[in-house]
This record gives sequence, C-alpha cells and structure tokens, in this order.
Amino acid sequence: MPHWWQDVLLITPRLFCGYLLAFNFGAAKFGMPWSPPETNLHLFEVAFWFPNDVAEYGGLFKMFPGFFAWMGAFAEAIGGLALIIGFQTRVFSFLIICTMLVAAYIQHAGADLWQQLPALAFLFVALQHLVMGGGRFSIDYLLTKKMTS
Repeated sequence: MPHWWQDVLLITPRLFCGYLLAFNFGAAKFGMPWSPPETNLHLFEVAFWFPNDVAEYGGLFKMFPGFFAWMGAFAEAIGGLALIIGFQTRVFSFLIICTMLVAAYIQHAGADLWQQLPALAFLFVALQHLVMGGGRFSIDYLLTKKMTS
C-alpha cells in the first residue's frame, strides 16, 4: 500500500480476527497457555470432543477425524497468532480458509445464516490476507525488507 494509513485499515481485521481465533475459538479446542482452565488441555492437545465432532461430518473426515481435528484446531489457534503478528500470513490464511469452509458449509450445513456468519467472516478476512499478505505492519514485511536490502 502506498500510504501507512491504508496498512492500518488492513491490519485492523487481521488483529481482530487473529485475536478471536487464537484466544477464543482456537484456545477452546487446542491446548494453549491461555486455554480456559475448564477445558483441561495440555499444550498442543486437541479437546477430547473435537475428533468425534469432526467424524460426524462423514466421508474423509470420518476416516481421519484426529488428523482433521488437529489441523482445524491448529489453524484456528496457531493461525490466529500468526495473523496477529503477520507471520507467514498467506500460508496461515490458506489454512484458516480451509478450516472456515468446513465450518461454514459442512459443520453448519443447513443452518441459518447467523450460525454460519462467524466462519464466513473469518473466511473473508483470511481470503483478503491470502491475496494481499500481511501489509507493512507484519513480520513478513520486515523479513522481506531485510532480505531485499
């Protein structure tokens, strides 16, 4: 972006969605130091109920529920952190997009739009950052600037 204030507008949804993913949605499914105590999760452990929930989606999800549960929880918790700091923004945005497509169109299939809306919002923010990257206020930008100078 040519002006710094445009990057401020770009970072705002990245910070907001990254925070919600890492500290709310992801932390409830994936063991992080700030996971709620009632989840009783160890570091990088997936909540016991999540693979069963994933298996109910059927098909490939039923064949490998542990893998898909771990990947979904990882994408939310670690991907949210990566969005906050702007590290490997495009990679983690892709993982978040995949997770949110499953959440919106498989987990909440047939539900009303209000139940799909959080996943769709995360999906569109991640899509924006997949295309545009992290912007001037990201670790990606600093690393690229250092490598090219």
